[in-house]
Amino acid sequence: MTSTIEHIEVAVFTTVAKTAVDAHGHRHPSPAHEVCEALLTITDTDGASGRVLVQPDHLRPTVLDKYIRPALLGQDPLDRERLWTSLARKQRGAHGGLTDRALGFVDLALWDLAGHRLGLPVWKLLGGARDAVPAYASTMCGDETPGGLATPADFAAFAVHLVERGYRAIKLHTWMPPVAGAPSVALDIAACTAVREAVGPGVELMLDANHWYSRTEALKLGRALQELDYYWFEEPMEEASISSYRWLAEQLDIPVIGPETSWGKNFTRAEWVTAGACDILRTGTTDVGGITAAVRTLHLAEAFNIDCEVHGNGSGNLSLLGATTNGRWYERGLLHPHFDFDEVPPHLNSIVDAIDDEGIVRLPQRPGLGDDFDLDYIKASTINRN
Repeated sequence: MTSTIEHIEVAVFTTVAKTAVDAHGHRHPSPAHEVCEALLTITDTDGASGRVLVQPDHLRPTVLDKYIRPALLGQDPLDRERLWTSLARKQRGAHGGLTDRALGFVDLALWDLAGHRLGLPVWKLLGGARDAVPAYASTMCGDETPGGLATPADFAAFAVHLVERGYRAIKLHTWMPPVAGAPSVALDIAACTAVREAVGPGVELMLDANHWYSRTEALKLGRALQELDYYWFEEPMEEASISSYRWLAEQLDIPVIGPETSWGKNFTRAEWVTAGACDILRTGTTDVGGITAAVRTLHLAEAFNIDCEVHGNGSGNLSLLGATTNGRWYERGLLHPHFDFDEVPPHLNSIVDAIDDEGIVRLPQRPGLGDDFDLDYIKASTINRN
């Protein structure tokens, strides 16, 4: 008899964080403080479970009861393609209530469940293209913190530290509001120049710029990055304007990468490719609605002979990279001089993306996505179950 989905739960629990977001949503180091996280668990009638950390507001009780449970309960959890399509089609009538990110969380949990049922890592289920991937260091945004990332010299010093740590590629996030004086093309160029001079020509460098520069500002910054031999130029303008990115890509030799935040799953990514709006495509489990849609995007890019870089860290994105050779790096971050990215938070026994001295991350060998949750801690710290 086929196993079916029997139980779907989101457990909201307290844990400790040492970062916080500013008024514009950018993450920075902070003193240790209590925060709420949530764990989505999907369990089948054989007792196999898939688990993934989620943002509580994306899987609120109304979202679970109105969309997720009606679509999944009683269904075969291995029918991921059918279940993904069913949920994606419900988005039209949800009027924004069922986000791509919520869809992605559910899809990740179903992939994790499949891995646990079959006793295999998800990256193996996806094809097992490689068991290790080089990581690039992705910095936090510029700030006003002494000894942090407040000046071009700060970025340069931190870049040298990252190279000494083993990274062979670094992506900068420069100053953005609410930092005083941001955004500034001149300051961005100064930081990018300082980093290139500090690490030399043997390290690949990328820039993720302010998201709302004008066309002329983006072009000026892109031309400066070309002279500095940066590898890619990311999100300098509002991504809803595909024509702006086509205009920019046509005038620059440095590869333009995108989109990151544009809603529309793999369909939007297809529009970017066919419009000539990017030279490198972007995907990611939280960007396009989970692993199922991200795999489609990876194959789309491959068919057009362009690379597809996976945006963001975490077990789902690491699994994607284990399934393809069409992306060069794993994005490890966000990193900052005042934040220990490798410190294990209380709700985990270990991190999934440990890095070696050569800048390499090994794919997890545990079944499923590979997350090593401390389920006893999460149970003891749970404050609400939906």
